[in-house]
Amino acid sequence: MAKQIQGLPGRVVDAMIRRSVRRVFRNVYWIRPETPVAEPAIFVPNHHGWHDGYLMYLALSALKLENPFHDWIQEYEAFPLFGRVGGMPFPADDAGRRAATIRQTIRWMREERRNLLLFAEGVLHRPPELLPFGKSLELVASKVPDTKVVPVAIRYEHSLHERPEATLLFGSPMPPGPDLAARTRLQVAALLDRLAAILALEPERRQILHPGTPDVNERMDMRRLPTRRR
Repeated sequence: MAKQIQGLPGRVVDAMIRRSVRRVFRNVYWIRPETPVAEPAIFVPNHHGWHDGYLMYLALSALKLENPFHDWIQEYEAFPLFGRVGGMPFPADDAGRRAATIRQTIRWMREERRNLLLFAEGVLHRPPELLPFGKSLELVASKVPDTKVVPVAIRYEHSLHERPEATLLFGSPMPPGPDLAARTRLQVAALLDRLAAILALEPERRQILHPGTPDVNERMDMRRLPTRRR
């Protein structure tokens, strides 16, 4: 993670992300990739939740990638410190700046084997549908021929606990070939279905990615535990 964080401001942003996730969620879980991810890679999750970027930041940091990862941020100007942890400007109203960000990303991926977190649907929206994946995925993949496209499913649940829980499931890299965006979208949809089945039938397969805040009754139970005498 040291390669991802740039100086004291980067550590401040990292701590802010972790504090926010701890406060909002009961727990964040994940199912790790089955094999190490070859770099450079493009990680492509669905975009159904406000905290998606935070959760992917935590997951990619936990993967301990050899090289940094970047994320295109539409509201970058509202919090430019995200640039210290890989954020790059991608304003909806400035095509020139978006193009500059894409060019810089491709250069870094080619020359330094950096990675990209790409919300290919383009906008945050309600589940369960997936919007069409934009052209940027195929553009970057075509310019960095050895890149691996890794689909990711993010699912939120809020019923059994005081706070919501989130789980991330990483898929296998996509085979190269035509219609990459459409095929990746179908794979993310399949991963979402698979994740729903895992949560219903095999929740023990999950590991905690980042601990959150226990339910009020869980906190009360912890206070009642007897103190061990030394």
